[in-house]
Amino acid sequence: MSDLPFDDPRVALNRIYTKRGDTGETGLAGGQRVPKDSPRIEAYGTVDELNALLGVAYTSGEQSIGQDMRVGILLSIIRRVQHELFNLGSMLATLPQDLHPKQARITSVEVAQLEREIDAMNEDLAPLRSFVLPGGTRINAELHVARTVCRRAERLVIALAKLEEVWSRWINYVLRVPEVMWQPNQAASARKITSLED
Repeated sequence: MSDLPFDDPRVALNRIYTKRGDTGETGLAGGQRVPKDSPRIEAYGTVDELNALLGVAYTSGEQSIGQDMRVGILLSIIRRVQHELFNLGSMLATLPQDLHPKQARITSVEVAQLEREIDAMNEDLAPLRSFVLPGGTRINAELHVARTVCRRAERLVIALAKLEEVWSRWINYVLRVPEVMWQPNQAASARKITSLED
């Protein structure tokens, strides 16, 4: 058994389309069919869009790395965040009841790591006295676009969480099934998960 916290991906992308015609639905990781415009699809589709924008910014950064080697630090963070966004997409593409303990996910470890990196970069900057307009360099503008898409993804994920909480509680009420209450130490993430890039 692997010491790593998450399973390797189990995907086989032999075809990019299904050959079943477009019925306006798509499949979740658990096999459920949902409308392509459902809140869940909007949420993970926007996370995917953010990932693509970070890929564009990464490519621009590669062209700038000769100007300052610190750009390489940013690029390594961007690349790691891209992997983490795929982990988030995995979570969003899976209904909560279908998540398994070793499925890729975002934990407090990833959040804390990114916050440390943001704080470290912010230490070098002068205090802001106004809002910053995107521009100056291509990568700056691309990262601003990524920032705005990240905010949109955040809003969509929050909206999804509100909607699904209502539906999930309502269905148990209708079916007269008692709710299972959260016990933090019963979750897989209660085990110590170490970051590979601390």
